[in-house]
Amino acid sequence: MTRQTYKEINEVIYTEKLDNGLTVSLLPKPEMAKTYGLFTTNYGSIDQTFVPIGEDKETTVPEGVAHFLEHKLFEKEDRDVFADFSKQGASPNAYTSFTKTAYLFSATNHVEKNVETLIDFVQAPYFSEASVEKEKGIIAQEIKMYDDQPDWQSFMGTIKSMFKNHPVNIDIAGTVDSINTITKDDLYTCYHTFYHPENMILFIAGNFDASKMMQFIKDNQAKKDFEKMDHIERAFPDEPTEVVKKENKIIMPVSVPKCTVGIKESVTELSGDSFLKKDLLQSMVMDHFFSKGGPFYQTLYDEALIDSSFYFETNIEKNFGYSFIGGNTDQPEKFAGKVKELLQTTNQASLSAEEFERMKKKRIGKLLRAMNSLEFIASQYTQYRLLGVDFFQIIPAIQALTLEEANQFVQNWISEDRLAVCTIASA
Repeated sequence: MTRQTYKEINEVIYTEKLDNGLTVSLLPKPEMAKTYGLFTTNYGSIDQTFVPIGEDKETTVPEGVAHFLEHKLFEKEDRDVFADFSKQGASPNAYTSFTKTAYLFSATNHVEKNVETLIDFVQAPYFSEASVEKEKGIIAQEIKMYDDQPDWQSFMGTIKSMFKNHPVNIDIAGTVDSINTITKDDLYTCYHTFYHPENMILFIAGNFDASKMMQFIKDNQAKKDFEKMDHIERAFPDEPTEVVKKENKIIMPVSVPKCTVGIKESVTELSGDSFLKKDLLQSMVMDHFFSKGGPFYQTLYDEALIDSSFYFETNIEKNFGYSFIGGNTDQPEKFAGKVKELLQTTNQASLSAEEFERMKKKRIGKLLRAMNSLEFIASQYTQYRLLGVDFFQIIPAIQALTLEEANQFVQNWISEDRLAVCTIASA
């Protein structure tokens, strides 16, 4: 077990890679009453084509299997795992994203028992043909519910406008048609490949003794057998740098139109330092221009093109990235045109040294405030670890960024062929 001290933020983290490949990271915080556990697999909705463990031929599974698996793992032959956590005073949950699936709990007592429940239920799949068929109806209702949500349709509509071949353009839950083709064998194939300890991270933060907790987890894992696995071969189609559709209009019963401008940020594989630098600059530049008080925000506000629903977000993963600028607007065409016009002025923009220092201080300040949350630390630490980055080294990485790097990013950031617009409007 290695002990790493981060003096700048007064944190100590303990990490060990177990014999079966599982990475365990512990963040003891004795001042906290709560303990939070997060068990994550490096497997999300985009992982549809891969070579199953123990085989040598590539296979492609139906859309929505990762999300389906998340649902099914809570259900065992004789019980529902939610009830187990409830009896132990814990609040469990889970989520599936494009790139990962995570299972979690929060508790103030029975910590070891809840950690054991978390590990054991994720590592003990039970799928029957009857239970799989039953789940299809439940997930179909969930998919239909999202079909009626304008915000989600705006999100996916923008993604679909940007990405032509990459499976990020497929809804995380799949479609009603795709989930109806999922079999018990599909679930077991994906489970045994992607839920191998070598592909997972267990992160526990809160009030516990690190040495005792690590030994407890090691004893638990020593009782279980797993096939040997070095790495997972995943396949993704080639993706062009330009967007597939510059304008996308979706008709829904909304009282005020929604408009989102999407920036196709990345289609190449990134990891480690190159990933972190792009991740930081992308988020800092978006915040500089579009946060309240930012020059682009002010222009949109002065021209009455935005209201309190205005938002911007940016996300970068290992082999794709995107940014959104959007909200409700009575003038969607004018809004989209102005946002695109503003974005394209960045090709001639130049940040001053004072501006960039403010950007760095703001990013660090937001990060330090967010680190009061165990949930935030756990999710961010895990996310970055899967991408070869130490989350607790992000502040020094921000401080090390140079004005030259920032201006080079800004001036090469936008091109017309990487911009897409999605509008949600009434008929």
